[in-house]
Amino acid sequence: MGLKKVVVAVVLLGCLAPMLFGGAPAGAAATADSGSSARSASSAATAPTTVFGHHTMTGQPVVCAPAHGGIRVCDGHERGSAASDLRLESFDGTPLAFYVTLPAQPARGGHGGPYPLVVQSHGWGAPPSGPNDAQYGGPTARQWAAKGYAVLQLAARGWGDSCGSVASRLVNVTACLHGYVHLDDFRYEARDVQYAVGLLVDGRIADPNRIGVTGESYGGGVSLDLATLENRVMAADGSLHPWKSPRGVPLHVAAAVPFAAYSDLMYSLRPNGRTRSSQVTPLAADLWPAGVEKASIVSGLFLVGGLGAYYAPPLLDSQADLLTWFATMAAGEPYSTPENRSMIRQAAQFHSSYFLLAGAFGAKRQAPAPLLLANGFTDDVFPADEVLRYYNLARASFPTNPIEVFLADIGHQRANNKARDTGLLHRRVEAFFDHYLKGAASGSAVGVTALTQTCPVSSPSGGPYRAATWDALHPGEVAYTSRAAQTVLSTGGNPLVAKAFDPILGGLACTTAPAGGAFPGVASYSLPAATGSGYTLLGAPQVTADYRVIGAFPYLAARLVDVDPATNTETLVARGIYRMNPRRPDGRQTFELHAGAWHFAAGHVPKLELLGTDLPFSRPSNGVFSVTVSNLQLRLPVHEVPGARGVPKVVTRPATTRLAPRPHDPRG
Repeated sequence: MGLKKVVVAVVLLGCLAPMLFGGAPAGAAATADSGSSARSASSAATAPTTVFGHHTMTGQPVVCAPAHGGIRVCDGHERGSAASDLRLESFDGTPLAFYVTLPAQPARGGHGGPYPLVVQSHGWGAPPSGPNDAQYGGPTARQWAAKGYAVLQLAARGWGDSCGSVASRLVNVTACLHGYVHLDDFRYEARDVQYAVGLLVDGRIADPNRIGVTGESYGGGVSLDLATLENRVMAADGSLHPWKSPRGVPLHVAAAVPFAAYSDLMYSLRPNGRTRSSQVTPLAADLWPAGVEKASIVSGLFLVGGLGAYYAPPLLDSQADLLTWFATMAAGEPYSTPENRSMIRQAAQFHSSYFLLAGAFGAKRQAPAPLLLANGFTDDVFPADEVLRYYNLARASFPTNPIEVFLADIGHQRANNKARDTGLLHRRVEAFFDHYLKGAASGSAVGVTALTQTCPVSSPSGGPYRAATWDALHPGEVAYTSRAAQTVLSTGGNPLVAKAFDPILGGLACTTAPAGGAFPGVASYSLPAATGSGYTLLGAPQVTADYRVIGAFPYLAARLVDVDPATNTETLVARGIYRMNPRRPDGRQTFELHAGAWHFAAGHVPKLELLGTDLPFSRPSNGVFSVTVSNLQLRLPVHEVPGARGVPKVVTRPATTRLAPRPHDPRG
């Protein structure tokens, strides 16, 4: 492993991992009132509520102790020995640490259930810390309980006390044989949640018709998985069956709020540029050609997990072999190897809700639970198109099914996560669950809400802009054409600019770099300066051009920046990666950058840069190549309507939707 990757890991683990990978704020931990079995005996007389009955590792129920504010906290962790191990024994015997937070005990006695249930699933590297854990993009468990909800927080298998630490594995070595990270697998992490929810329903803690799921980042992924499964469970062989509690009660997800989540796991980490923000993306296009690794992000994720979780040992489980997966991705091209093909297929079939929604791999198409999808324009880990991909397919397949999208400068780096933006999301999440889980009259809004990136950080985000559909947010388009040929080299680009805009080694969304002039090996296109009141990018910039390729394994890294002539600096507005077709790299081709949201003020110059690498963000190609680009057309979707003052060359952009075909087995 190279020194650069080690440095990335040290930086992440020291201060950035919580924000980048969905964890709680640095230093967040279980508070003194989180509840513990150590004091449960003394409080049993006043808090007789218990959870999970005989389904803990010792066969003893977990007593829910009173905490500050009257809520009750049920703390199921191992205490250093098998005799005091109060972790939940999951469907396959794997021990899972958990918190269950309940409303205050009713005056009439009893536990007061069944309650509407909110499941909070944690981010990568951040097992839950109890009722005050603030990582989920909405209210904390304490705040939900104060409103009358029960809340379940599981430490996902392979993390924390769920066989993630050496100590937790040694308490029960045999039970932890499958307690390694399965990477949000429908058959394991999702099924763990389903099994635990079923037990809470059987114990009359949770209402079977009022189950909500939410989570951030890694937990957002499993939340979208659960929403897509809806009333189904996936068995180890990939077959789907009705979701029922252990006592046979039919169950389903009533509402879901994935935050900063992905819908196609492999694409999110190794994009190929085939996703379209305003079209249904064909499954085969997402699968092949294999994309370009987000090198700094993937390396950081792997190392954070390697130091804070438990990965399956080599050769133990080919379907959860993260060591081989990481090595395969890090090795780069060629991507025609059996290891690559197996990894791509497994990620699609067992880890990506988009493929399940589309009815891939023999699954039946089924409407998901009502959804509020919240992602970030400035999130380089799971960008906005991860939810737009899912949104387009869901609307095309199930047009009457409730789905809402919230996009802003939020999520992982480079997002600023301004307090106003996160506060607005918090209130929206609360209203959404109140409607679908408690029957509140308000909170059922559908459509898309967007706030734009603004700088400096102290300035409020633009908006909110609201529309019934994603396409309705950008009725206009700024078009730019350049016929001149320019050449992109695999070695081109300014490393200082690339570092400034990297989500790990650089800064956040308002970081600037020197605008400078043309740099060798980079194709650069400067649009006319904005005039009048300027215009607002609110969508995915689209690039169409003629390409002539010399060399092996070519790709383009694209950056759209705002150049401020007054300071001669540039700010990153949108970025993207496009893998050229290895069989037919030449010809006229179109790709999109990830969706962005930015106002180009009067005098500012939009500039598109095409590079052959964006290291440290994108992994350099194993080949040496040049790409001659000519007859380029850039389309910027804007919020202003056609003909608006100050908006040049505005045309109406048509929206298209079509159902995605079933996937094929990608070949090299």
